[in-house]
Amino acid sequence: MQNIQNDLFLRTVRGEMVERPPVWLMRQAGRILPEYNAIRKQLKGFKDLVSNPELSAEVTIQPVDILGVDVAILFSDILVIPEAMGLDYEMIEQKGPLFPRTIKNEQDIDQLLSGADAAQNLQYVYDSIDKTLVGLGGRVPLIGFAGAPWTLFAYMIEGSGSKTFSKAKKFLYQEPELSHRLLTKITNTVIAYLNLKISHGVHLVQVFDSWASSLSREQYLEFEMPYLNRICSEVKGAPITLFAKGAWNCMEELAETGASALGLDWNMSAAWARSQVGEKIILQGNMDPCQLYSSPNEVEAATVSMLQDFGRGHIANLGHGVYPDTPIDAVHAFVQTVKNYRYPQD
Repeated sequence: MQNIQNDLFLRTVRGEMVERPPVWLMRQAGRILPEYNAIRKQLKGFKDLVSNPELSAEVTIQPVDILGVDVAILFSDILVIPEAMGLDYEMIEQKGPLFPRTIKNEQDIDQLLSGADAAQNLQYVYDSIDKTLVGLGGRVPLIGFAGAPWTLFAYMIEGSGSKTFSKAKKFLYQEPELSHRLLTKITNTVIAYLNLKISHGVHLVQVFDSWASSLSREQYLEFEMPYLNRICSEVKGAPITLFAKGAWNCMEELAETGASALGLDWNMSAAWARSQVGEKIILQGNMDPCQLYSSPNEVEAATVSMLQDFGRGHIANLGHGVYPDTPIDAVHAFVQTVKNYRYPQD
């Protein structure tokens, strides 16, 4: 593996003493950058970019060059896993993902590929990693990611995004055994996929549980935590960050998975989160993405306040992905404020 010139992110994840927190933004490779939009205009759709290793690598590297972030995250999509398992999806502009066919019964589940058989269908992702690492030239680490089992399950049952995911939750209540069968197949694929990403050189993997907040604590403990525990146990060779948006009621259990870092949404205070998880795990987040609609001076003040609240053991980020109409000056202000910040001398 290459020596990393800026290894601040990796040292932080390992719990080492560092001079400042590293900074990056979820969805940093995307629509906030004019350079990204120029590439998108050349293509028919989002999936054309995801499946093109050369262009995926280019847009992955753009935030490193343009924003000066401390880490790159591979440009991809969480829904490549259902597709690799045999459930195709479309990405509808201004609306989001749509599955023409959804999982409805035992036969649908049994027909899905799983584990290595499914993960091998994603060679274009591994090619993107290879090309990205060449383009980065060891300047910063590279993050690979996957969707969490419940979040992928929700899309595969529901067929699209939802305010309630009532169809997916109905399946949990009415078909618990089939639900576990599907979640097991998804988990096997996530594990194989992340291990292949690590074998191609990513330095950390992040698991996105975007729809964690739609489950009660009881449901989350039954239908998600066993699978997150498996992922953290069976994915080898790189640290793991879990970002379970809205899972405030299961923070202690998330901290016990063996993950190196936990991502926080903006509804959790640093002090409360630390009280739930203890001192050993790294926390990532958690500025409200809408804060970046304020003036650069206000962004700077809010960023410094966030950094002081978290103290050491922190990766500076937002509490969710940056929104596409976010002013670029505010993004620069956020990143630069973190880069200028220094921890007090102990």
